[in-house]
Amino acid sequence: MKQLCTKILLIAVSTIFFSACNTVKRVGEDELLLKENQIFVDSSKTKNPKLYNQLYQQPNARVLGIPIRLHIYNLASKDKDSSFYAWLNKKPKRKKRMVNFFSKKQVNRLATGLDGINEWIKKTGEAPAIQQESRIKKSVNRLNAYYWNNGWFNVSANYSIDTLKHKKSITNYYVTPRLPYFIDSLKTKIQSTPLDSLYAIHQKNSLIVKGKQYKTLDIEAERDRLTGLFRNSGIYHFEKEYIKFDADTVNTDHKVNMNLIINDRQIEQNGQTTSAPFKVHNISKVKIFTDYSFQNRDKVAKDTLLYRGYEIYAFDEMRYTRKAITNSVLISPGQIFRDIDRTRTYNQISNLRAFKYPNIEYEIDTTDASGKSLIANILLTPRKKYSTNFEFDVSTSTIQDIGIGFGGSFLIRNVFRGAEILEISGRGSIGSSQDAAESEERFFNISEIGADLRLTFPKIVFPFNTNRIIPKYMTPTTNLIFGINSQQNIGLDKQNASGIFNYIWKPNKFKTNQFDLLNVQYVRNLNTGNYFRIYRNSFNQLNSIANEVLDPSSPLLDQESGDLSIPGGANGFIEQSLGSNPNSELTPLQLRDIRNINERKNRLTEDNLIFATSYTYIKNNRENLYDENFSRFRGKIELAGNVLSTISNTIGLKKNSNDRFEVFGVEFSQYAKLELDYIKHWEIGSKNIIAFRSFGGIAIPYGNANSIPFARSFFAGGPNDNRAWLAYDLGPGSTQGRNEFNEANLKLAFNTEYRFDILGALKGALFIDAGNIWNVLDNVEEEEAVFSGVKDLQEIAVGTGFGVRYDFDFFVIRLDVAFKTFNPANDEDQRWFKGYNFSEAVYNFGINYPF
Repeated sequence: MKQLCTKILLIAVSTIFFSACNTVKRVGEDELLLKENQIFVDSSKTKNPKLYNQLYQQPNARVLGIPIRLHIYNLASKDKDSSFYAWLNKKPKRKKRMVNFFSKKQVNRLATGLDGINEWIKKTGEAPAIQQESRIKKSVNRLNAYYWNNGWFNVSANYSIDTLKHKKSITNYYVTPRLPYFIDSLKTKIQSTPLDSLYAIHQKNSLIVKGKQYKTLDIEAERDRLTGLFRNSGIYHFEKEYIKFDADTVNTDHKVNMNLIINDRQIEQNGQTTSAPFKVHNISKVKIFTDYSFQNRDKVAKDTLLYRGYEIYAFDEMRYTRKAITNSVLISPGQIFRDIDRTRTYNQISNLRAFKYPNIEYEIDTTDASGKSLIANILLTPRKKYSTNFEFDVSTSTIQDIGIGFGGSFLIRNVFRGAEILEISGRGSIGSSQDAAESEERFFNISEIGADLRLTFPKIVFPFNTNRIIPKYMTPTTNLIFGINSQQNIGLDKQNASGIFNYIWKPNKFKTNQFDLLNVQYVRNLNTGNYFRIYRNSFNQLNSIANEVLDPSSPLLDQESGDLSIPGGANGFIEQSLGSNPNSELTPLQLRDIRNINERKNRLTEDNLIFATSYTYIKNNRENLYDENFSRFRGKIELAGNVLSTISNTIGLKKNSNDRFEVFGVEFSQYAKLELDYIKHWEIGSKNIIAFRSFGGIAIPYGNANSIPFARSFFAGGPNDNRAWLAYDLGPGSTQGRNEFNEANLKLAFNTEYRFDILGALKGALFIDAGNIWNVLDNVEEEEAVFSGVKDLQEIAVGTGFGVRYDFDFFVIRLDVAFKTFNPANDEDQRWFKGYNFSEAVYNFGINYPF
């Protein structure tokens, strides 16, 4: 029955689709459908996307060579409303029956609804690209302009139209650029002395360089550079429009002689326009209003403070310390006017999160007869001191059948009158899982509860002044974060406490630095005896060995099932096997497997104390959310346990039986960790994007540890990694991923994705994912899991697939279907394309793009 329904649906969809497959269905008798544009430069066909982007008229968009949106458009009727009434009135009694059954009003609404559906189909689709000669001529003009703006002043362009069968056509564009022009000289005529002096000092930075091919974009960039130079050097009244460039190309043998002209400032007084030289302005006063509002704009401030030349006003009680306010203002009394100081002040005040977007105004100081002084008025409108937020969500995953999450936060601004922010948040969840070890027949058998406290200071909190190293314009912040968490889940049940003390500063909008001076995490496992009930793969492997070597009457075995009892039997068998008198029937391979099982058990059940310091550097040159040509680099280095190790050695702390130090009864972790992450996006035209990501990470234990804590290790697979494997399923190395949660301390990952439009907000993607994890320089001895040299790079797993995304503007929902293209866990002759069918595919659902 299911197959029959599928066939019927397929036939119905195919019938509807192919009925619209006539691409010229909406093309008139005297019209042509544009099939393709072709551009020839000096008689050679080019594929340069920059040239094709100049064309006003483009053919209908295609996906895999098929104009899908055009076909959808053709499904719509020209006039659905009229078609409905024509059908309704075709038989005399039909309309009467419809009106009697629905009412006249509802029949009219039905017609309107059908018309709305028809319009939606048209909007989803794409109207046929009808050949229009007026647009072709505009395209020719734009091609001419493109070449002219890049230095080919003698360019000429033309076109021809090839008429094809079935009312289709191809437009050919022919461009003859001829010889380009190059910059030969630059002369200046700057009337105001201050501007002329500034230009001479910074002339070496000019973007107009002798010998360089002429480009209009270079001219515009030079205008922007000079405008920024002057406005950041005290020239308050300067505007970009004052800069003019003339170009002389007459009888110059393809050379351009440039003239830079900047006239004096134009002033209108009493209906007359006069000119005056530009002046360098200084800031005479900076007035800061800490509680400005439209209602009190004409009131007199009740509270006034003077601090380091800043005048601070409040219409009510002063609620901020002097230093807290002035630290965020980079416009300084006695300094020259600089536009960048205003921009940085905007950013710094916004970063406080204590005020709404500030208003900064300048006015001429009338007490200065020279007219060179400015008063800066900074109007700040405080946000509410207290704010709350509540969250609720319902989710499902491979671990839990259903989960209900809830949380909330309470935010207090200006806690100590220094614009500090204190945020207290709590979260909790309950869920149902069939994998829970002790469900006690309760539906909600897993739970989690936690709380966090975050205190943010809008400065670097340090015993010494750091302004010379990290200036105020870098918007420095200090964060003090505490968190506790307790969970009862399908695993061992954990309690987690963490504390972070870090600094964050941003030299510019593209770079971010984060230094975690202290990052402490304590993990306590509450139910370690439950290990072999949860990690069944380890138990099955251990149990199989036990049944081969133990006597059936052994007390380690459950007499009813014949399996090792949990936890006593399993733990007892490990102790017996690894003790001084192991079972004589155990082979060296079995002993190795038992040793590996025990090492993993100890690592996953031991309590962790991580006392780390880290530094993270991020460079992201993305201008905004719509910029699709950008790169992002993140590097992080983390060192853990060195301080505790030094203190332990200094005070002569005794080591335990494992030859390791303990703090509060816990062996602290000691390791060095490095992560490098690089992302690059290329827009290749028509909203098509190639996205690439590479990641490399390694964590080396030493000193007080021989392994990496689970919370700091690497895993592979999942919707944001190698999508052909589920999270934690891939690796290490060429192992079968036999553990429930496979992790290691070395990782390589590479992803490439081609993204393209399908229908409006519906996007498509084709991707290749590659990578794996390995163990290196730790306590794992299994050869298949250890990275021992370059030859192990042949164990990099490859997954390929396709996906769809729906863009809601503020977030993206995506579904990816991935296939195991190269699986290093298989036998060598079974590694390629053996998981390439839909029954073995992995389906990933995610929010936003994977990278």
